[in-house]
Amino acid sequence: MSKPVIVTSSLASLLPDQTPSNDEFARRSANYHPTLWGDHFLSYADSENDEGEYKRHEQLKQEVVRTLESATATLNQQLELIDAIKRLGVSYHFERQIEAAMQLMREKISECIDDDTEDLHIVALRFRLLRQHGHCAASDVFKKFTNMDGKFEESLRNDIQGILSLYEAAHLRVHGEDILEEALEFTTTQLNSMKSMNLSNSLAKKINSSLNTPIQMTMTRLGSREFISIYQQDESHHEFLLKFAILDFNLLQKMHQKELSDITRWWKTWDIADKLPFTRDRVVECYFWILGVLHEPEYSGARKILTKIISLASTMDDIYDIFGTLDELQILNDAIDRWDTTAPNELPSSMQLFYHAVQDVYAELKEELLKEEDNKLYCFNYAKSGIQQLAKAYFQEAVWLNNGYVPNYDEYMDNALISGGYLMLILNAFACMGSVVTQEAFNWALSDPLIIKAAKIICRLTDDIMTCELEQERGELASAVFCYMNQYGVTQERAVSHLRNQITCAWKDINEDFLCQINVPRPLLMVILNFSRMINLLYHDEDSFSNSKKLKGLVASLLVDPVAASE
Repeated sequence: MSKPVIVTSSLASLLPDQTPSNDEFARRSANYHPTLWGDHFLSYADSENDEGEYKRHEQLKQEVVRTLESATATLNQQLELIDAIKRLGVSYHFERQIEAAMQLMREKISECIDDDTEDLHIVALRFRLLRQHGHCAASDVFKKFTNMDGKFEESLRNDIQGILSLYEAAHLRVHGEDILEEALEFTTTQLNSMKSMNLSNSLAKKINSSLNTPIQMTMTRLGSREFISIYQQDESHHEFLLKFAILDFNLLQKMHQKELSDITRWWKTWDIADKLPFTRDRVVECYFWILGVLHEPEYSGARKILTKIISLASTMDDIYDIFGTLDELQILNDAIDRWDTTAPNELPSSMQLFYHAVQDVYAELKEELLKEEDNKLYCFNYAKSGIQQLAKAYFQEAVWLNNGYVPNYDEYMDNALISGGYLMLILNAFACMGSVVTQEAFNWALSDPLIIKAAKIICRLTDDIMTCELEQERGELASAVFCYMNQYGVTQERAVSHLRNQITCAWKDINEDFLCQINVPRPLLMVILNFSRMINLLYHDEDSFSNSKKLKGLVASLLVDPVAASE
């Protein structure tokens, strides 16, 4: 690098005492714990469903359809039903009916603003559902609940359901919506104070769940698992809908278990965990990650391909971060860039194995694309370019580490928004989504639209905040936290505070662009939103991907334990 590294006093104490020798650097270790799952999911290879379950599933589904389309239902009843369907995780069965209802509400939006509804819960619920479906809904509807100073009326403190609904609605805010900023502050304070009150079990669970992770930031599948037990305790629940949600969850879980069994067998066939013992053996967690992005039955093939890709991307990250010498990484990087069909002989056998695994997975993707009716081979080139860009970004970070160079924050972020991996994952997810994706969609994604840039920021900064201290122990100071400290001469606490504000702004960008991208198919936008939700989950309090012990219970709740009728 041509520019000298200037280390501020606030960062100097974080630098290692001495530069490791070439031998030490060449084969470092992060001491990641082994897999927590072993061969567990191989046992699901022959999982089968009862035909009677499918028949009952269809009967219950039709009952939900009839209720959704009922002409006698009031607007409030329809809102409550749609919200329950979405939160129970079964809305993918009723997209046509729900969208028709949302469209009707949008057409009557002026009536919604001018009506005299004083029910905060209904007003907030309607607002949230409209925005979640990409329909514009003005935040002016909440002015009726504020006083002359723009503060929310103190009398609302007793409206627990209204406060909770307003809190959830506030997380759909965009830039400049001061009333929703005020709403978030007001409702957060009120909900925290309610935790000590004598509430019903159902309401207490709702409050704790929302404060931990608002609906807008929640992994759909995990949220539905939790909401089933909440909904069951709600005295006003629809019994047929509850039964349908439980049956649907368990049927879909069996499909997911079979997929993970196939993926586990693939992972063991390549023997990456033994041949590359320095890397994170997290294939189950990788499947969980992808499950948070695409959980619907029609994306079974996509989940399997994407899990393989993200597992190998994690392996590649560890190769560049802690294992390869700079010379080896240059050879690997050049081979990926040329897309050689065989691994260079100069590489260690473990890195050759990794390279062949990458080539094999992308050959599988190409083969699947050739099977599609329309010519989708162009998807392969976009997917391949994603992994090539990721490798280049990883290599840049390896060069910085090898040279002991700490880039400034802006220089770091230019590269880090690629090395975070989310652009690669978005491109590869699009490639696996069949007829919904077009070449125009890929070109749009590569134009760095606001929603994708925001997702990359959320991914990179959330990751860096949670991993910077562990990386510091390995001598790695090229992270958003330390680069910001170095450039602006601030403490780690101040740097983290600034980065968290950036994450908050990025969520507003996602909300805003979700309303603006009318020409982009909704399933593609949902992929971007869901990737953002997953990074929020995996790096909420710590790096739960690398240290996956905390994640084990969540994985089990979706992929091991079926929902019992008494939950």
